[in-house]
Amino acid sequence: MIIQNIKPHSFHIPVMGLGYTLETPLKVTQFGISSVVSIMDDALLEDMRRVKSRLLGVPYLPIESKVADSRAKRITAYLDFLHDQVNLQLDKIKKQVFEKGQEIDTYFELLDELHPVKKLYNLMLTLGGSARVLIESQLRSYIQAGKIDVNIMTKVDKLNYDEKGNELPREFSDALSALRGFAQSKLNASVVFSAGMNPALYGYAEQFDAFFPDQTGNLEKRIILKVSDYRSALIQGKFLAKKGLWVSEFRIESGLNCGGHAFATDGILLGPILEEFKQNRKTLQQTLLEACNQALLAKGKPLLLSDEKLLITVQGGIGTAQEDKFLRQHYQLDGTGWGSPFLMVPEATNVDEDTLQKLIQAKKSDYYLSHASPLGVRFNNLRTSSSENQRKKRIEKDRAGSPCYKKFLSFNTEFTEKPICTASRQYLNLKIKAMKDRFSDPQEFDKQAENVLAKDCLCEGLGAPALMTNGVTPARNLTATTICPGPNLAYFSGVFSLKEMIGHIYGKLTIMHDSHRPHMFVKELQLYIDYLKEELENSLLEKPTKFENYVSKFKENLRQGIGYYINQLEEISLDADEMVSKMHSQFQKALRELEELAVPAYS
Repeated sequence: MIIQNIKPHSFHIPVMGLGYTLETPLKVTQFGISSVVSIMDDALLEDMRRVKSRLLGVPYLPIESKVADSRAKRITAYLDFLHDQVNLQLDKIKKQVFEKGQEIDTYFELLDELHPVKKLYNLMLTLGGSARVLIESQLRSYIQAGKIDVNIMTKVDKLNYDEKGNELPREFSDALSALRGFAQSKLNASVVFSAGMNPALYGYAEQFDAFFPDQTGNLEKRIILKVSDYRSALIQGKFLAKKGLWVSEFRIESGLNCGGHAFATDGILLGPILEEFKQNRKTLQQTLLEACNQALLAKGKPLLLSDEKLLITVQGGIGTAQEDKFLRQHYQLDGTGWGSPFLMVPEATNVDEDTLQKLIQAKKSDYYLSHASPLGVRFNNLRTSSSENQRKKRIEKDRAGSPCYKKFLSFNTEFTEKPICTASRQYLNLKIKAMKDRFSDPQEFDKQAENVLAKDCLCEGLGAPALMTNGVTPARNLTATTICPGPNLAYFSGVFSLKEMIGHIYGKLTIMHDSHRPHMFVKELQLYIDYLKEELENSLLEKPTKFENYVSKFKENLRQGIGYYINQLEEISLDADEMVSKMHSQFQKALRELEELAVPAYS
């Protein structure tokens, strides 16, 4: 067995907000843990490079916003900074003496007990003399960094303008310039495209040789797609493959049992989605590989090797070692993503102290699916966050909305020729005025205005903690924090060390003490039923027939999902017998609840 080919960990830390995982590579990559950083806010990345350079004693040359292509250059500079610092950390670890408390020992202590390299490490601890020296040498040669992957939310692709107000060419849009910043960096890593297909962005990847195989078949830069179902994976995968662009990994995320933006399916549950990937995995790999190589051949570029592997991972709502192990083994997955729980681990993420305390004290009801995002996509939120408090106070003072300095989510042209953000003070003033003219009934106005006023400034709120935890006050003293944990975080209460959290993931210990936590499959089902209830309660559509068809399809997908889970309980062991009995009862209860839901009668 060649141990170098075995990755250190079976999990990764997904992107969380604009700033929560921005420093994560500096905290965990040297221990072989992969993570994802957002590269959407170039000003925040520049601030972080300045702050961390000062703290680490690294020379810093600023990149001013007036510099040509400053956005891409800032992104490249921050990613190169991460690359260089992690390499220095790794070199330092490799030179250390094996001794309790040293980072080289921590590296191996964090591994799963079943990992072949962990077994080799444990053997080394029992030996002395030349035998120990030999194994120490093997262990040092194994040490490898985790991946520093980047995230681009494909829908965040605002066009930009020069100082005179002239629209810049398409390649200077937010998403395309972010991709350019990544492509030109030193990283040998992946870009995670999330939030659906952006043809212009996907096509732009063709401009960079790093996304194509070299003469040995190796890819310097890879593409990961975050998807919510198999159909989306196939469509997007084919689109890219026909351009000669290989999707190295499909990262499946629960539609509702996740953090950040929630892209709900039409009631298709995670279990059946994973089953479809499992059943069609070989076909998917072959289809995309053939299409990709045909395109590469036509372009006169080197081909992908026949053994190029398509990875499939899952994330969203995983909370126990048993769930993690079951997902990887039963669905033959290559790994899992653990996001929200790491918000409680200061050694891994950047959460300001005030928000951290709010998370510790939060009740289950404090985690909710909000209308806060200006993108018009539902957004997992915390009711007690300082950003929510700020939003409400602004409304009370008749100053609803944000000053909107960063403008990353400026897409609305309802009242203006140039796009503005629906969370901005400018938009909300115009929208509320228009609604007052339209709705004379105060009750009707209040009901309609509630979702409009729910919009919040995510650009400032999701990035501020990265600076605040480094002792720096964000520009204009905008310290209100938005945090976007998944519902699963309600079952984690307390601050944990990196060692404790990883020990929990691998089943070495349990840090979750809520015995009432439902299995992740049950929880997601409950979230979908609650989501459908809300849709029914708020349905004031002009085309009730279309809505009835939507509800009918949604309910049928949920029925099939419940049936799938019940069959799984009978055929395989999801968990202990007591848990299986409890889950069976919960699925039956959910089915009864589902059948009681109906579209309200329209007069």
